[in-house]
Amino acid sequence: MYDAIVIGAGPAGLQAALTLGRMHRSVLLLDSGEYRNGTVLHMHNVVANDGTPPAEFRATARTQLGAYDDVEIRDVRAESVSGGEGDFTVTLADRSTASGRNVILATGVVDDLPEIAGLAELWGTRAFSCPFCDGHEHAGKPIAVLGGAARAEHLIGMLGRIVSEISVIPVGAAFTTEEVVSLEARGARVSGSAVVAVSATDAGVVVRAADAEHTVAGVFVASGTMRQRAPFAAQLDLRMLESGAIEIDDFGRTSAPGVFAAGDLAHRATLPGPMAAVMLAATAGQLAAVGIIQSLLAAEH
Repeated sequence: MYDAIVIGAGPAGLQAALTLGRMHRSVLLLDSGEYRNGTVLHMHNVVANDGTPPAEFRATARTQLGAYDDVEIRDVRAESVSGGEGDFTVTLADRSTASGRNVILATGVVDDLPEIAGLAELWGTRAFSCPFCDGHEHAGKPIAVLGGAARAEHLIGMLGRIVSEISVIPVGAAFTTEEVVSLEARGARVSGSAVVAVSATDAGVVVRAADAEHTVAGVFVASGTMRQRAPFAAQLDLRMLESGAIEIDDFGRTSAPGVFAAGDLAHRATLPGPMAAVMLAATAGQLAAVGIIQSLLAAEH
């Protein structure tokens, strides 16, 4: 019986395991080998790790976790979670089970991209969503923003002072006259027709619309959705938010006692949605681990 089973070994899960291990609490960390930034070549906006490949970051973290006797890591996918506070059972893909007093869900989310030919192949290398993570690398260069007008305006506000030029290209229906006027007032070039396909070149990306081609250094996607990577929130009947994320409190507690969540898959109700950032995911993992330690202390006294 572990004090905690951490499902997911991205920044949130790795930090949670480290915090629990340092407090000599037994923890099982389950790593499926799937990560939201799995296609990303370099992380950015991560202090002391700006430019570090995500795989290197994870490998270093796992090496350091090896120094803690109370931390066990298994490279296996969790399939289901059942039970309740003090006695959870996690069924694994190899048909074995593990028991824990508490569970931390840190499996993250999956980005559902708009159906644009070639976009999935460029995701994380030439196509992005986060200006904090990838905006600076396009400093002084032209970019394209693909998607709806409202989210495009937000990206223009974030990236306009960084890049040299922004072309906004709709996904699906063309922009209305009012949307075009608003986008152009913010300094963007607006395409009259929707994006059809994107492809990489030596210099960057060619974005093909129905009536023109745009050659840019990279593209930012202002369309698409994200969803829970794993089925555990539904299995445990956790309270969800309108964003599609799990509702948590300040210490990662969910609506189910003994179940904690950390990273992109969860956020507090006071926030509009999860913010995709390595540092924030790691912080959430640490807070969830502290929440578990608090509950264990309360049960012991």
